[in-house]
Amino acid sequence: MPPAKDFDAIAAPEADIGFRRPIAADGPAITALIAACPPLDRNSRYCNLLQCEHFADHCVIAEKAGRIVGWVSGYRPPSDPAAFFVWQVAVSTEGRGKQLASRMIADLLTRPAQDGVTHMITTITADNQASWGLFRSLARKWNAELERSALFERETHFAGAHATEYLARIGPLDRMKIDAEQG
Repeated sequence: MPPAKDFDAIAAPEADIGFRRPIAADGPAITALIAACPPLDRNSRYCNLLQCEHFADHCVIAEKAGRIVGWVSGYRPPSDPAAFFVWQVAVSTEGRGKQLASRMIADLLTRPAQDGVTHMITTITADNQASWGLFRSLARKWNAELERSALFERETHFAGAHATEYLARIGPLDRMKIDAEQG
């Protein structure tokens, strides 16, 4: 699968793009956005609805003129409650070049639902240079370490059908620094 396009290239943010919590009615638009952003794995429509309904405090939509141009889903793993797991990052062609991915993630980390988070984690395949670039950039911006280790192996966990997923762990995070960025 080819690597994702650079969805977080440097450019000035647009004032007409707003962030909000998702609602269940956003499910179909989120499903369509994810489908338009290869190499993202497509979740079921039902999974996207559950993210909008049950995990709304851990997900964010970027919206421009009533259109969804960005989506980040995440959650706090019960086994590691001081971490915030970024599940998916999707930015439409229209939304690229506006630093939406990093701005949406920062927005999520400043929400009360993320009080107590000290690390951000995600999984990324080795060839997804756009995602590695995003998370390296966030680690630099936040002056935090980025650790990488294999989490789900191609043969052991995916029976050879999917590339190894590497755990990327950024932290410790300085919440005040992230809050100031959002200011």
